[in-house]
Amino acid sequence: MNCQLMLKRLVYKWSVINQTCGLCSAPALQPYALCEPCEQQLPWLDDDHCIRCALPLAMAGMECGQCNRRPPAFERVLAPWHFTFPVDTLISRFKHNRQWPLGRLMAEIAGHALSHHYAEDLPRPDVLVPVPMAQRRLRERGFNQAAMLARWWSRQLAVPCVEHLLVRTRHTTAQQHLSAKARWRNLRQAFAVCDGLHGQHVALVDDVLTTGATAQAIAQVLRKAGAARVDVYCLARTPKPGHA
Repeated sequence: MNCQLMLKRLVYKWSVINQTCGLCSAPALQPYALCEPCEQQLPWLDDDHCIRCALPLAMAGMECGQCNRRPPAFERVLAPWHFTFPVDTLISRFKHNRQWPLGRLMAEIAGHALSHHYAEDLPRPDVLVPVPMAQRRLRERGFNQAAMLARWWSRQLAVPCVEHLLVRTRHTTAQQHLSAKARWRNLRQAFAVCDGLHGQHVALVDDVLTTGATAQAIAQVLRKAGAARVDVYCLARTPKPGHA
C-alpha cells in the first residue's frame, strides 16, 4: 500500500528547497532542511560498535558477545545513528505522526552514509527488501515506514526495491513492549518469501534495530530462500538495555 501518492510531490519539493533547519530553525544552507552544526551534533554511530549487529560497544572492530556466541543469519547492520535524542524523536514523528518529510530527510542523510560505505568497499546489494507490516497494522497506520525508506533509498542508491518479495504469514503482537525472549517467540514462522533469491545479496530495510529479533527471523527465511548474503539497513540502532 502506498498512501503517500497525493503528497509525493510535496514531500520531494520540501526536501530539495533550502529551508530553515528542522531542529534549530536557523537557515539550513544545505540541500535539505538541516543545518551543518545540527547535522554534526546528531548521535552518529561511529566505529565503536559490533561489526555484525552494530550494537554500541566500548571499542571498535569487535563483535558483541551474542554475535560471537551465535553468529546471526545477517552479515552486517548499517545504521548511521544511535537511537537517542533527537533521532528517536524524529523517527517517532515520521512513524507515528505521519511527518513524512522528516523520514525523507533522515533517509537522504543515511543514504549519503551508505554511499560512503560503498566507496569503502561495502558490497552493494542486488535488491532492497522492506520489513513487511501485518495487514491489520497497515490498515490502522496507513503506510509502512520501512517500505517508504526502501523506495527512497532505491532511487538514491540505484538499487532495485522489491516490496512484495517478503510477506507476513500471520499477525504478531507489536514488538515495542516485549522482552527480548518474547520478541523471538513472537516472530516464529511469521514471515515467508514469495520467490527464490538464487544467490542474490539482499539488504533488509527497517527504521530501527532493537534486539535484532525481526532481522534475524527474516534473514533466516531469506537465506533458506537462496539469498547468498543479507545485510540490514536502518536509521538507528538502540543500545543494550541498561546502557546509555
